[in-house]
Amino acid sequence: MTKNKLMKKLLTVLTICVALAAKAEAKAKLLNTGNITRDVKAEKLALKSPNGQISVSFKLTDKFYYTVAAGNETLLADNYIALKLRNGIPAQNPKLLSAKQSSVNEQIKPYVSLKFSTVKNNYNSLLLTFKGDYAVEFRAFDDGIAYRFITTKKGAIEVLDEDLALSFPSDYLLHVQQPGSFKTAYEEKYTTVNSAGWKAEDKMSTLPMLIDTRKQYKILISESDLSDYPGMFFRGTGQNGMHAVFPKTPLEFGEDGDRSLKITKEAGYIAKTSGTRSFPWRYFVITHDDKQLLENTMTLKLASKSVIKDPSWIKPGQASWEWWNDAAPYGPDVNFVAGYNLETYKYYIDFAARFGIKYIIMDEGWAKTTRDPYTPNPKVDVHELIRYGKEKGVGVVLWLTWLTVHQHMDLFKTFQEWGVKGLKIDFMDRSDQWMVNYYEDIAREAAKHQLLVDFHGAFKPSGLEYKYPNVISYEGVRGMEQMGGTQPDNSLFLPFMRNAVGPMDYTPGAMISMQPEVYSAERPNAASIGTRAYQLALFVVFESGIQMLADNPTLYYRNPDCTEFITSVPTTWDETKALEARAGEVAVVAKRKKDKWFIGGITNGKEPERTVQISFGFLEKGKSYTMTYFEDGINAGRQAMDYRKKTVKVTSATQFEIKMVRNGGFAAVVSPV
Repeated sequence: MTKNKLMKKLLTVLTICVALAAKAEAKAKLLNTGNITRDVKAEKLALKSPNGQISVSFKLTDKFYYTVAAGNETLLADNYIALKLRNGIPAQNPKLLSAKQSSVNEQIKPYVSLKFSTVKNNYNSLLLTFKGDYAVEFRAFDDGIAYRFITTKKGAIEVLDEDLALSFPSDYLLHVQQPGSFKTAYEEKYTTVNSAGWKAEDKMSTLPMLIDTRKQYKILISESDLSDYPGMFFRGTGQNGMHAVFPKTPLEFGEDGDRSLKITKEAGYIAKTSGTRSFPWRYFVITHDDKQLLENTMTLKLASKSVIKDPSWIKPGQASWEWWNDAAPYGPDVNFVAGYNLETYKYYIDFAARFGIKYIIMDEGWAKTTRDPYTPNPKVDVHELIRYGKEKGVGVVLWLTWLTVHQHMDLFKTFQEWGVKGLKIDFMDRSDQWMVNYYEDIAREAAKHQLLVDFHGAFKPSGLEYKYPNVISYEGVRGMEQMGGTQPDNSLFLPFMRNAVGPMDYTPGAMISMQPEVYSAERPNAASIGTRAYQLALFVVFESGIQMLADNPTLYYRNPDCTEFITSVPTTWDETKALEARAGEVAVVAKRKKDKWFIGGITNGKEPERTVQISFGFLEKGKSYTMTYFEDGINAGRQAMDYRKKTVKVTSATQFEIKMVRNGGFAAVVSPV
């Protein structure tokens, strides 16, 4: 070998060595940058939130394990996850190929802003890519963590199951909603379960679920960006843990009346879907103060961005609703036979116009039959009502069963031509892959024809409402239609659980109020449990892009001070500030729209009276404000109709004491002088 050839060979070897060293150094930097570390020998990885207070550590051995900690406390230990595919990802011994970190600090401006007009989205991310054409992405926020699977496989895949097994380091208290099966409208009462005692044969739970660690922290579990995949449920293990369960994909259906179909055959998988996709986010909001639950926006931060290019036609607002009061106005100004007819609906439109209410809901009865959406009830004359409503500045929203919509998907074009503003679609009662896809099909078709959608008989919000902001609300709640079955002891969990994950059509606004031990009411004289001030406060505390006024226009006319307050409350907000919060017991929030603040406070029936001291430090310094407020009257603990309306001057330095009786409330508007 000549000297020149030897030198060239040595130079080539040296170049290769330098390149390998540089590659190794780059890989080391990738895995040890910022808040992400890796112990190569132990195959352990870790991720921290931007403020460093929440951490996730990983262990890749026989399974993919992760542990969640906050501060110095382990909250969830050695949990494991896996995506089980037919002829796909091996559930055992995951082989890591690469780990990539990134950080994001951005602002999100949701078109329908239920809490904030601008939301800070700041997180650290770790993308772990594995052998088998899949990856897992984790995100750590200052108020929680989230993860999702990502696959890059050709063609369609069948997902047989998805493992999410959680293990609790001590006996936690779980606030759950437990249906008897996967067929559920998410309207069951909340119950509590000790994690150590939740057996495998016990009822499962819907999401969201609220976990009380019985120490400093609470954990809210739900999901976002749900698409072409079933909703998640949890079942106990009997060993101080729980694991995810999912409904199978239905294949065949049978008749089940005019409202639904019964599933007669299911697949052996939970989803058949594209092999190249990202899967739903599974998230855990982690709080050391219950106020954080009221202010969290995790569903939004993980949802897909809006696909509606120009959403200016989407108009959130309030709606007058006839079903709860059985379309039965009365009094000297009602000179017609009240009911589901033209004259009565015109009366509702006149009421809505007088108080600036954007919509009326026309529930079951507007059509001649529930199966035919094109033939109006001749007693109602929908076309005349749409014309009359347009003249008065009031839009019409029509109720339909999901089955009728499914069988007449061309109705969206027809309804747009009629001048309808939105649809209230009811009785889905399922969250399997087929039904999840149905929701998205409806949202897409409705958006094409500039129609709002309010899903009733629905599962919880899971991000579709941000991808398609014309999805203005969901029921999926034990709301006021349950009459005496809706009590503050249950409803005080809603701001911390159900409404904490998205819009909620609870249908508030009762003008007949009772304490539970004397409750007795039926339509048309429907009533609610809780005080009058409690009902007023619900319009501030509860969040929905369309907020119902459920009671009779006659009663609203007879209570003008309450009606004027209710109809002044916005349905979207620029800012939300939790002032007092204890899940299931008390919630007091201040919300801003432009230069006005509204305050709502509600409490359960545990204490005869509850006193809350609030500070007005959220107001602009140096300015004076007038606060007009409604509080429980001296006799409201027995006669729930009793309330007082008062006015005081306040500034940012004001300290104020709120007193609420059992099942009571407080409602206020704060305006600059």
